[in-house]
Amino acid sequence: MLSRRDLLAGMASAACPFALAPARAQAQPDVIIIGAGMAGLSAARALNERGAATLVLEARDRIGGRIWTSNQWAHVPVDLGASWIHGTDGNPLTHLADEAGIARKQTRWDPNPVFKPGGGRVVLDDAEKLARTLIEKARVRAEGRDDDISLSGAVEALPDWASLDENKRRLVRHIIHDNIELEYAAGWQDLSAWSFDDSDEYDGAEVVFPDGYGALPAHLAKGLSIQTGQVVVRIEKAGKGVRVTTGTGSAYQARHVLVTVPLGVLKAKRIEFSHPLSKDRTTAISALGMGLLNKCCLRFERMFWPETGDVFSYLGDRDGYWSQWLSLSRISGEPLLMGFNAGAAAREVEALDDAGTIAQAMAALKSIFGPAVPDPVAAQISRWGKDPFALGSYSFAAVGTGRETRHSFAGTDWNGRLVFAGEAVHADHPATVHGAYLSGHEAAEQIAG
Repeated sequence: MLSRRDLLAGMASAACPFALAPARAQAQPDVIIIGAGMAGLSAARALNERGAATLVLEARDRIGGRIWTSNQWAHVPVDLGASWIHGTDGNPLTHLADEAGIARKQTRWDPNPVFKPGGGRVVLDDAEKLARTLIEKARVRAEGRDDDISLSGAVEALPDWASLDENKRRLVRHIIHDNIELEYAAGWQDLSAWSFDDSDEYDGAEVVFPDGYGALPAHLAKGLSIQTGQVVVRIEKAGKGVRVTTGTGSAYQARHVLVTVPLGVLKAKRIEFSHPLSKDRTTAISALGMGLLNKCCLRFERMFWPETGDVFSYLGDRDGYWSQWLSLSRISGEPLLMGFNAGAAAREVEALDDAGTIAQAMAALKSIFGPAVPDPVAAQISRWGKDPFALGSYSFAAVGTGRETRHSFAGTDWNGRLVFAGEAVHADHPATVHGAYLSGHEAAEQIAG
């Protein structure tokens, strides 16, 4: 079974105005940064190194943003947000983790057995090659169109698709779901056929953090001025600078404001801007998609699943529901299983309470391994779509969007006073932690240059 990245791979120094002033704490900072996720923290650190005074305002009571290491279980950290460094070779996060001395372990994507109800193995035969061929053909045809089309529309318009029987279609859909929809946190009916995977990748292994991803933002945050519990509600021009107002009525002023909140927050217009943003930027915010990928981590008294690899898949009665499972037993030393849902399935499951979510997850596991499967002793569940400071997991290339859309989103507004950063604005590495980190550095250069 191919990993997601394997399948996709088979398819197609500026002058600094702050240089004379040492980094300092002051009543009015040079730059206010909204959001203490990776983009905001990397920008603050880069600006401080250039001599700029920064203040980071974070809505949550913690730093990290969509990196969220839960310590609910003593000595068993669980990442309910970001999990992986995707590609270690040349990745700036690898250097950062080395600098901080943070341990990592490689995920074993193979073997990835696919189970069906009753516990039998699904025979994929040539389905992976078929899925790749269909997508390649669909994209060639889509690129010949004047307008973009969804990935599902492009594939389903092929004569090859029409000729498949229902079983072959289910296998292809499973492969597309596991390798594309879970990767991009969106259904194929929402993904751009032109641009859904138009991003750069680093070579090397995919690694996780046994002690939690949260150690990375914690390292970045050292020495920074950060205020948590500050929900920004309004940004306005003030004299030659910018004023930021929070939900408590507190006001802060600086020469520049860097906005790093997730795309979902901007799409929902949770922050009021006193003056219009550029037309290209507002169009990009509206057009890009905000995906949803949720996790359900179950803790058991004993293991009952295969130990040969870290992942297994499930092709159940409902396509795309509880289809991929990650064993954290080798990483954590505890019998932990993490189930994933994306897109429409994630939205449906997110509406359930904890008991309902666990019941669905256990129904899938018992369908595979039998009714004797023990109930979990504890569970932790993410609901990123309901998180008011995220309103989704990460961005995706919706129909009609691509790299140029993210370029329009990035950069400055209000004659350079207002700057945007985050994974959604990074054209080369969107929807990744390293993309957010890089965008923060790039924003710092724009402000300081």
